[in-house]
Amino acid sequence: TVMALLRLNLPSVMLYGGSIDPGRFRGRDVTIQDVFEAVGACAAGRMSARELHALEDRACPGPGACGGQFTANTMAMAMEVLGISPMGSASVPAMDPRKDRVARDVGRLAMDLLRRGLRPRRIVTRAALENAIASVAATGGSTNSVLHLLAIAREAGVALAIDDFDRISRRTPLLADMKPWGRFVATDLYRAGGVPLVAKRLLEAGRLHPRAMTVTGRTIGEEARRARETRGQRVVAPLSRPLQPTGGLVILHGNLAPEGCVAKITGHEPLRFEGPARVFDCEEDAFRAVHGRRIRAGDVVVVRYEGPKGGPGMREMLGVTSAIVGEGLGRAVALLTDGRFSGATHGLMAGHVAPEAAVGGPIALLRDGDRIAFDVTKRRLDARLSSAELARRRARWKPPKPPYTSGVMAKYARLVSSASEGAVTG
Repeated sequence: TVMALLRLNLPSVMLYGGSIDPGRFRGRDVTIQDVFEAVGACAAGRMSARELHALEDRACPGPGACGGQFTANTMAMAMEVLGISPMGSASVPAMDPRKDRVARDVGRLAMDLLRRGLRPRRIVTRAALENAIASVAATGGSTNSVLHLLAIAREAGVALAIDDFDRISRRTPLLADMKPWGRFVATDLYRAGGVPLVAKRLLEAGRLHPRAMTVTGRTIGEEARRARETRGQRVVAPLSRPLQPTGGLVILHGNLAPEGCVAKITGHEPLRFEGPARVFDCEEDAFRAVHGRRIRAGDVVVVRYEGPKGGPGMREMLGVTSAIVGEGLGRAVALLTDGRFSGATHGLMAGHVAPEAAVGGPIALLRDGDRIAFDVTKRRLDARLSSAELARRRARWKPPKPPYTSGVMAKYARLVSSASEGAVTG
């Protein structure tokens, strides 16, 4: 939506439909994440099929986007802090009675923007994009935000690179204790004070460019100062007690990811991991291996040919990653892919590995048993292979037959750029 607004550059505003309410199962809030992880638990004998079915019946009680700080809610927050959605509008849940009023107010705002002639490219600046990245980092948001914000920056004509995400995340504290890795869901954040509260924390921490303009005509600093925090809320930590001193987005480089890859690190994952590769050329093969309990503690699962060109289109790996967590291997197995993840993914998982396998990136050269090492502190992802060995394998590598040779998908695969550039086509 925002890419289209920027491309047309007509006075416009983004309105988000809102989060789903959580379901209730065995006395706790549940989301679609719990269902996917329960599939793995069922395969491992940790949950019966009857229990899985009961959870499925309760996890999604009505309309709205997936209920944690997954991709939809992450990007809705980012769009508020970016300034293209009015502050306080996105965190109102889909079924909240206030949502109708929010929609009417946004309609009036759209007409006001037309009268004022305020266009999206005046709002989506470098400073505004850095604000949006900080909001994602502070809430442990979806890794898909890297793709989306790089693509949005491209449409806005703003220079933004993948390493900017790591730089901003390093200086931004992790503040929101939200699913998929934390305790709370999006409706809890709304009751705590919503996106304005997150913006206020960032402002107080000096991690917000306060003069960036928003669609309301007020600056983001002015909007943040208007935030109201619910007394006693536990969703957003105070600056004196952040959940961790750095944000949730991490960009890794190394001989497996010369152009970079992205991971979500929220204090629940090992910072170093090394193990033998278990290599799969598509998501389905990887899922069957996990579901069939053929993945063992200490393995590094590699899912390749799922990148922008290879997929084509970068399918999310939620089925595989959730099955790993559901089987109790979330801290004992790592995963890397040139595809992407759902915002509900958590654990030591590196996605958007670039260059991708379809163009002969190093991930295409891996074999079962190769040792792969993650070092999050040093921001490294490496195969324990010499440059000479990688060169020998590259000389013998041949690209597989593309899944599409004609039509729109084939055209897309020819045009799309690297994930490290936002997987854009123009």
